[in-house]
Amino acid sequence: MIMPRGADQLLLPVNPLFLWFTLLLAFGLNLVPSGRSPAMPDFMALTLVFWNVHQPRRVGIGWSFLFGLLMDVHQGALLGQHALAYTVLSYLAIMIHRRLLWFGVVQQMLQVMPLFFAAHVASLIVRLVIGDSFPGWSLFIAPLIEAALWPVASVLLLAPQRRPPDPDKNRPL
Repeated sequence: MIMPRGADQLLLPVNPLFLWFTLLLAFGLNLVPSGRSPAMPDFMALTLVFWNVHQPRRVGIGWSFLFGLLMDVHQGALLGQHALAYTVLSYLAIMIHRRLLWFGVVQQMLQVMPLFFAAHVASLIVRLVIGDSFPGWSLFIAPLIEAALWPVASVLLLAPQRRPPDPDKNRPL
């Protein structure tokens, strides 16, 4: 079997309970009142993209839409604003997930950055269409922070799947 360049070891299957726990934890982090800073990273978007890349059959566009609706209800935003942004984000992540896994974490970070920008632009367009004012250029700091958090998310979310190295020299895996 040909292994991707970025994969240094085989991973165990993901535990579904861990997967959904991380999604709910990211949703909870987005619910924490942290002020009105437009540069605040969207932890739900980061976690959705990560699981869309690593588990596209379990976390798909439908779940992204549902979490987007829940974020809209919580923030009192236009119903569908976050749902559209998360759906676009998930579609793009699932579209590139096979290619993305061939790269290392730093190269992955550079490739998911445009996805985060696209999600923030989709949300911004919805806000501008309904007549809201432009929140300022600091809004585009958030996708940079989300992309910078990609290596941290990769280490934390893949940690339970990593198997300890087997010292047996008779087995190659």
